Amino acid sequence: MAKKLVLKVTAGADAPERCSQAFTVAAVAVASGIEVSLWLTGESSWFALPGRAAEFELPHAAPLPDLIDGILAGGGTITVCTQCAARRDIAETDLIEGARIAGAQVFVREAMAEETQALVY
Repeated sequence: MAKKLVLKVTAGADAPERCSQAFTVAAVAVASGIEVSLWLTGESSWFALPGRAAEFELPHAAPLPDLIDGILAGGGTITVCTQCAARRDIAETDLIEGARIAGAQVFVREAMAEETQALVY
Protein backbone atom coordinates (compact mmCIF):
# COMPACT_ATOMS: atom_id res chain seq x y z
CA MET A 1 0.00 0.00 0.00
CA ALA A 2 1.22 3.51 -0.80
CA LYS A 3 2.43 5.50 2.18
CA LYS A 4 1.72 8.82 0.52
CA LEU A 5 -1.19 10.03 -1.57
CA VAL A 6 -0.81 12.96 -3.97
CA LEU A 7 -4.13 14.30 -5.27
CA LYS A 8 -4.56 16.94 -7.95
CA VAL A 9 -7.93 18.67 -8.11
CA THR A 10 -8.60 20.15 -11.55
CA ALA A 11 -12.16 21.30 -10.86
CA GLY A 12 -13.86 23.70 -8.50
CA ALA A 13 -17.44 24.91 -8.36
CA ASP A 14 -17.60 24.28 -12.12
CA ALA A 15 -17.63 20.49 -11.44
CA PRO A 16 -18.76 20.25 -7.82
CA GLU A 17 -19.03 16.48 -7.49
CA ARG A 18 -15.53 15.86 -8.81
CA CYS A 19 -14.18 18.64 -6.63
CA SER A 20 -15.90 17.36 -3.50
CA GLN A 21 -14.72 13.80 -4.14
CA ALA A 22 -11.09 14.91 -4.21
CA PHE A 23 -11.33 16.81 -0.92
CA THR A 24 -13.26 13.92 0.66
CA VAL A 25 -10.68 11.33 -0.43
CA ALA A 26 -7.87 13.54 0.85
CA ALA A 27 -9.55 14.02 4.24
CA VAL A 28 -10.34 10.30 4.61
CA ALA A 29 -6.77 9.38 3.69
CA VAL A 30 -5.33 11.77 6.29
CA ALA A 31 -7.74 10.40 8.90
CA SER A 32 -6.53 6.91 7.98
CA GLY A 33 -2.92 7.85 8.71
CA ILE A 34 -1.78 8.32 5.13
CA GLU A 35 0.47 11.24 4.24
CA VAL A 36 -1.48 13.48 1.85
CA SER A 37 -0.48 16.23 -0.54
CA LEU A 38 -3.50 17.95 -2.10
CA TRP A 39 -2.85 20.12 -5.16
CA LEU A 40 -5.38 22.74 -6.20
CA THR A 41 -5.36 23.68 -9.88
CA GLY A 42 -7.72 25.58 -12.13
CA GLU A 43 -10.92 26.69 -10.44
CA SER A 44 -10.16 24.75 -7.25
CA SER A 45 -7.33 27.24 -6.59
CA TRP A 46 -9.91 29.62 -5.15
CA PHE A 47 -10.55 27.28 -2.20
CA ALA A 48 -7.12 28.11 -0.77
CA LEU A 49 -8.34 31.66 -0.05
CA PRO A 50 -9.96 32.45 3.31
CA GLY A 51 -13.73 32.09 3.20
CA ARG A 52 -13.96 30.75 -0.36
CA ALA A 53 -14.50 27.10 0.63
CA ALA A 54 -17.50 28.17 2.74
CA GLU A 55 -19.20 29.39 -0.45
CA PHE A 56 -19.08 25.88 -1.95
CA GLU A 57 -22.24 23.83 -1.50
CA LEU A 58 -23.06 20.31 -2.65
CA PRO A 59 -26.02 18.36 -1.26
CA HIS A 60 -25.09 15.27 0.75
CA ALA A 61 -21.40 16.23 0.84
CA ALA A 62 -19.24 17.22 3.77
CA PRO A 63 -18.62 20.97 3.97
CA LEU A 64 -15.38 21.92 2.22
CA PRO A 65 -14.09 23.99 5.16
CA ASP A 66 -14.41 20.93 7.43
CA LEU A 67 -12.54 18.76 4.93
CA ILE A 68 -9.77 21.36 4.54
CA ASP A 69 -9.46 21.72 8.32
CA GLY A 70 -9.20 17.93 8.65
CA ILE A 71 -6.53 17.70 5.97
CA LEU A 72 -4.37 20.40 7.51
CA ALA A 73 -4.94 19.28 11.12
CA GLY A 74 -3.91 15.75 10.16
CA GLY A 75 -0.61 16.91 8.71
CA GLY A 76 -1.66 17.00 5.05
CA THR A 77 -0.43 19.73 2.75
CA ILE A 78 -2.42 21.94 0.40
CA THR A 79 -0.64 23.43 -2.59
CA VAL A 80 -1.88 25.83 -5.25
CA CYS A 81 -0.32 25.50 -8.69
CA THR A 82 2.03 28.40 -9.46
CA GLN A 83 0.57 29.15 -12.89
CA CYS A 84 -3.02 28.80 -11.65
CA ALA A 85 -2.31 31.23 -8.82
CA ALA A 86 -0.67 33.71 -11.18
CA ARG A 87 -3.61 33.59 -13.62
CA ARG A 88 -5.95 34.45 -10.73
CA ASP A 89 -3.66 37.06 -9.12
CA ILE A 90 -3.36 34.89 -6.00
CA ALA A 91 -0.25 35.51 -3.91
CA GLU A 92 1.14 33.26 -1.18
CA THR A 93 0.12 35.92 1.38
CA ASP A 94 -3.52 35.55 0.23
CA LEU A 95 -3.73 31.85 1.15
CA ILE A 96 -5.25 30.18 4.18
CA GLU A 97 -2.77 29.27 6.88
CA GLY A 98 -0.97 26.05 5.97
CA ALA A 99 -1.35 26.37 2.19
CA ARG A 100 1.47 27.14 -0.22
CA ILE A 101 2.13 27.85 -3.89
CA ALA A 102 4.46 25.57 -5.85
CA GLY A 103 5.13 24.56 -9.42
CA ALA A 104 5.01 21.50 -11.63
CA GLN A 105 8.51 20.36 -10.73
CA VAL A 106 7.43 19.95 -7.09
CA PHE A 107 4.27 18.11 -8.13
CA VAL A 108 6.25 15.71 -10.33
CA ARG A 109 8.80 15.09 -7.57
CA GLU A 110 6.03 14.32 -5.07
CA ALA A 111 4.00 12.17 -7.48
CA MET A 112 7.01 10.09 -8.54
CA ALA A 113 8.37 9.41 -5.06
CA GLU A 114 8.71 5.85 -3.79
CA GLU A 115 5.57 4.33 -2.25
CA THR A 116 3.36 7.15 -3.55
CA GLN A 117 -0.01 6.93 -5.29
CA ALA A 118 -1.10 9.89 -7.40
CA LEU A 119 -4.72 10.61 -8.33
CA VAL A 120 -6.21 13.35 -10.49
CA TYR A 121 -9.78 14.58 -10.11
